[in-house]
Amino acid sequence: MTARILAFTAVLVVAFAAAALAGRAIEPHGDETATRTDEKSDHVNPTATDTAHGAPVADPVRGLGVADDELRVVVEQPELRRGVTETLRFRIVDAGGETVRDFDVEHEKRMHLILARRDLTGFQHLHPTQGPDGAWSARVKLDAAGSYRLFADFSRDETARTLAADLRVDGAADLRPLPAPRATAVSDGGYDVRLGAVDSELRFTVTRDGAPVRTEPYLGAGGHLVALREGDMAFLHVHPTGDGPSFAVDFPTPGRYRLFLQFKHEGRVQTVAFTREER
Repeated sequence: MTARILAFTAVLVVAFAAAALAGRAIEPHGDETATRTDEKSDHVNPTATDTAHGAPVADPVRGLGVADDELRVVVEQPELRRGVTETLRFRIVDAGGETVRDFDVEHEKRMHLILARRDLTGFQHLHPTQGPDGAWSARVKLDAAGSYRLFADFSRDETARTLAADLRVDGAADLRPLPAPRATAVSDGGYDVRLGAVDSELRFTVTRDGAPVRTEPYLGAGGHLVALREGDMAFLHVHPTGDGPSFAVDFPTPGRYRLFLQFKHEGRVQTVAFTREER
C-alpha cells in the first residue's frame, strides 16, 4: 500500500511540474501579444484619421482660441473706436515668439480676416496685406459698439488653421437676438437668395428680379461661406462643392448657426446671412 501511495504522489509531482513549465512557455507570448495590441491602440486616433482610407480628416470646429499647435495670433491694438476707419494689425507667431512669414495660398489668398460681433452681426471678410516685418494689416471700420471676434483663417504647411482673438469697440452695445431660421434672405445688394439642404450639403439659389443668377467665380469657387456657432462662435470647416454656391458643412453639435454667404455677380461681391438650427 505504501509503495502505491508513493508512486501516485510521484505521478502528481511530475504532472504539476509539466503544467508549470507549459504555463511559463505560454505566458511570455500572451504578454507580448497584449503589449502589441495596446501599442497599436495608442497610435490610432479615430478623430484625426479617416477609418476607411487612413487619410486626415479636417477638424469641423476651429477658431476657439488664440493658439493652435504652437502658433498664436497677436493683435497689436484690440481696442477700436466706433465708426472710425482704422488700421488693424496682427501677427501670427510661433512657440518662440517669432513672427511667421510663410503661408500657403488658400482660396486664392494667403490670409483671410473675418470679423463678427458677439451677437453674430457686423460680419466682414477682409484680405489683409503683409508688411516687411511679417505683420498683417487691414483698414477696418466697425460702426456698432461691443465685443467682436477676429478670425485669422489661413493655411501653413498644407494645414488649415483658424486662430481667434477678441476686439472691443467703445460704447454701450445694443446686442440683437439671432433671427429665426428662414429659407430666404436678401443680400446687401438686393439679390434674393434661397437656402436648401440635401444631407450635409447646403445649396444656395440666387435670383434678381425673379430671374436666375449664375454667380461668378469668387475666391476660386462659386461662392464663399463662413459658418459660426451661436454662443462660443466656433468657426466651422466648410468647403465648396461644384461650380455654384453649394457647400459641404459638418455641424458638430445641435444648436443655432449663422451662415454668411458671399458670392460675386457683375464684378461685385454680395453678402447674405442665414440662421440655421440643428437638432
